[in-house]
Amino acid sequence: MENKVITVTSPLFPSLDEFIPYLQDIWNRKWLTNNGHYHQELEKALCEYLKVPYISLFTNGTLPLICALQTLRITGEVITTPYSFVATTHSLWWNGIKPVFVDIDPNTCNINPDKIEAAITPKTTAIMPVHVYGKPCDTERIQAIADKYGLKVIYDAAHAFGVEVGGKSILEAGDMSTLSFHATKVFNTVEGGALVCHDEKTKKRIDYLKNFGFAGETTIVAPGINGKMDEIRAAYGLLNLKQVDAAIDARHHIAMKYREGLCNIKGLSFMEDMHGVRHNYSYFPIFVDAEQYGMTRDELYFKMKEQNVLGRRYFYPLISQFSAYRGLESAKPYNLPVAHKIADSVICLPMYHNLSDSDIERITNILVSN
Repeated sequence: MENKVITVTSPLFPSLDEFIPYLQDIWNRKWLTNNGHYHQELEKALCEYLKVPYISLFTNGTLPLICALQTLRITGEVITTPYSFVATTHSLWWNGIKPVFVDIDPNTCNINPDKIEAAITPKTTAIMPVHVYGKPCDTERIQAIADKYGLKVIYDAAHAFGVEVGGKSILEAGDMSTLSFHATKVFNTVEGGALVCHDEKTKKRIDYLKNFGFAGETTIVAPGINGKMDEIRAAYGLLNLKQVDAAIDARHHIAMKYREGLCNIKGLSFMEDMHGVRHNYSYFPIFVDAEQYGMTRDELYFKMKEQNVLGRRYFYPLISQFSAYRGLESAKPYNLPVAHKIADSVICLPMYHNLSDSDIERITNILVSN
């Protein structure tokens, strides 16, 4: 169909024929939630796939952020990025923590380590960076700063499923890392998420916190929350895990086709692979230089929309521009010039495993025809 709608993303679905026997087994077991069989199996499988020692599943990707801060007893101020999905900063607000925004690196869109130290105050207790678009942060420099000032580091790795640096999982960096398994992600459980930690004691505390604080039938050890993943989504996730490598390979192919088609367009730029990194190709952002391209980002965005190609201005506006946060001194535009420039120039092109070569050609033709 010549003018079909090309969406910005499309979920990875397991085979329905394979899923039905799992559902039948769940019906036979009559155990829908509370650390059931498939929940346990998915935690084990994810630990192996992601090369991490401990993982705790959640019902969405926001609750792991909230619970990570609770688990590490973070208070006061936390240094973070304005260039992310709002859940990153909302998790701080829900814990009564003041976010302190610092600017981003223009090449990776991640938090700029050069800006972190100047933002540290006596109230600072942690750093919460984001692996934006699945591109790894400069974890060594961030850790060195954290060690110097006695700070914890919690990585929002919502985009970074399966990402490795030098054969080592990016999720091993920092004190904890959180994942999102939302339908739009490379790996999904419809809705879902996880919290990665490094020791059994911490894993136990996380599991208490996500289950109301229960440590036994009549024992509550902390004011916990209900963050548990159910059996149906855990089974769905086990099946998706079997095909996620093929999906990442398909995304890699799409990224290469985009780069091939867009490499000579003046005023449009995009990200290349980082040396030694196993990428997951979760997004394909382009950046519009209006003066060189002859069209603003928004003009291009709406031109694409008129032709049934749905990009996304991701992330725009910045978190620091939302009403809940723009009154903060660290949120002032003069403190975040790079983040503002990137937010005003970015469009994420459609990116998903079953995007066809003809779809990619149609998308690139729109961009070339300006």
